[in-house]
Amino acid sequence: MRVGNIEVNVKKTPVLEPEFVPMGLYMDAFEKNATEPFAIAVYRENGNVSVYDTKIYGTEEYFEDDCTYAERILKFMLWAAGGYKVAVCGNAKVFAALADLYKRGGRQNFDVKTMSDVYENEFEIVNIAYEEKPEPKSSPKSVGGYVDGCRIGFDAGGSDMKVSAVVDGEVIYSEEIVWLPKVNTDPDYHLTNIVAAMKKAAEKMERVDAIGISSAGIYVNNRTMLASLFLAVSPEDFEAKIKDIYKNACAQVGETIPYEVANDGDVSALAGAMDLKDNRVMGLAMGTSEAVGYVDASGNITGMLNELAFAPIDVNPDAPLNSWSGDKGVGSDYLSQDAVIRLAPRANITLDEELTPAQKLKVAQKLANEGDPAALSIFESIGAYLAHAIGTYAHFYDIAHLLLLGRVSSGKGGDLLVETCVNTLKEEYPQLNVNVELPDEMARRVGQSIAAASLVKLG
Repeated sequence: MRVGNIEVNVKKTPVLEPEFVPMGLYMDAFEKNATEPFAIAVYRENGNVSVYDTKIYGTEEYFEDDCTYAERILKFMLWAAGGYKVAVCGNAKVFAALADLYKRGGRQNFDVKTMSDVYENEFEIVNIAYEEKPEPKSSPKSVGGYVDGCRIGFDAGGSDMKVSAVVDGEVIYSEEIVWLPKVNTDPDYHLTNIVAAMKKAAEKMERVDAIGISSAGIYVNNRTMLASLFLAVSPEDFEAKIKDIYKNACAQVGETIPYEVANDGDVSALAGAMDLKDNRVMGLAMGTSEAVGYVDASGNITGMLNELAFAPIDVNPDAPLNSWSGDKGVGSDYLSQDAVIRLAPRANITLDEELTPAQKLKVAQKLANEGDPAALSIFESIGAYLAHAIGTYAHFYDIAHLLLLGRVSSGKGGDLLVETCVNTLKEEYPQLNVNVELPDEMARRVGQSIAAASLVKLG
């Protein structure tokens, strides 16, 4: 496969999408012969900065390749680390091309606007000499793993919510509750359903000491800054009622109950670290979207954004266009229920358009559980996507374990998905030593709500 002047050798392509070009293998092929020092630094809150130090070609012949490579690295870093200021360290011509893309009204306006909104600072991109590149800085923090007392764990997904009651580390109640947040414009619908679920768990215990919340999206100081769950809510209602929705929900359960809100990806990583009793864990939940979190070698959450649903993993110029971000080849179109729905026509499976996305996933999973070869080819393809995604993520994260959660990993399809992923990793990325872990069926479905219960430290 060829991207510009870069030849990418892919041995194991997804069976239903052979034109997929893994970003990790593309990066390896690009970096093999590049010689000009180059770095991209992304600044976020509290002076934290992430740096990707690399090389480009720096020649007229490879200028477009340099721009493509640098832009995809920048895009990945924005959604992995998060930040409102970018320093392009080196080549001024490549910087100028990136600055034209990453400006208000530019091609990457979604990224510019989102990062400005999340960090409440206007997005900025500057050029500095390579020799002036900053040193990386992070502020990791220890969270979760607390099991004392009577706790509610709540996980808000796009198709269902999971709620658990946990007493001194023992799960005494867990339930999945169907809801439709992404199509409801009324913020009171969301609040009412969240409160009702939490109160069901509260009724199972003599008291509630803490509430831990796992929710898709970006959360800063327990406030909702960006979340696809509330996509249909107007900007005015989002500002007035959604930003503090979990604060208000918990207050209806009990005014003085301490609570903590975490991105569902970080909670899936925490669930993995707790279950495996090890660190360097990436948790990846494949559900309505792709949710990713990471626990570092010290057992801490890094403070990075880890919103890899919007990070690129496919550099095919004709990759699928993401309906929300407007970009191509990003993770959520390959590692979520959207991937199942997108691949169904390629497998000659017709899904009733009247069904919800979650119902369409269930149809495909039922066929896979019955051994239907076409349905199984969907999950086999997603397993290849996952392996190549890990190959990309390993350029930016130190991963020992990849823990899978979420509906897409359920059933026989999920088992084939993991098998394909493991085999693809061995063949394409023999230098990596990543254990791909699939919890038992109950943990796959409600594990995040149980881990969420442990977020709050009492006393």
